[in-house]
Amino acid sequence: MGSGLILLIVLAVAALWVVAVYNGLIKLKNRVDEAWSDIDVQLKRRYDLIPNLINTVKGYAAHEKEVFEKVTAARTMAMNAGSTQEKAEAENMLTGTLKSLFAVSEAYPDLKANQNFLELQRELTDTEDKIQASRRFYNGNARDFNIKIEVFPNNLIAGMLHFTKREFFEAGEGEKENVKVEF
Repeated sequence: MGSGLILLIVLAVAALWVVAVYNGLIKLKNRVDEAWSDIDVQLKRRYDLIPNLINTVKGYAAHEKEVFEKVTAARTMAMNAGSTQEKAEAENMLTGTLKSLFAVSEAYPDLKANQNFLELQRELTDTEDKIQASRRFYNGNARDFNIKIEVFPNNLIAGMLHFTKREFFEAGEGEKENVKVEF
């Protein structure tokens, strides 16, 4: 009778441990999903601002058609990206094309003074800041989740229940280079 009771206690403790690990994994998975949703919300805001920005710039710089086409194509690619890696690459390309759009605006003093353009530029800058904060929040949660599913003995439960690592939202190669400052 004593060994049966000990076996029952060991099985109960093991079951409680599995439940605790599972619940912890679900909690972290949901945090990662929430963080990804935060990025999506900010990206949607960015996508909504871009057509207004292009239309405002077109009024002053209609012959810059190539720049508008590149921004539009990059926006479409970013909106249709699937995986985290594809999304990160597409977003980095979109950021680059937006920089070229703002570079074009430098050649048009009337555009730079346009209140609508300035407001759109301010909103886009604010959105970019929020995207960066959302990326950091997502990456922190993805890191915590990845650690939880990789450490022993949690990795045994995570493997059996098909929990998989999450990719980080990384900066593009162009964003990692040193900025050149010339005087």
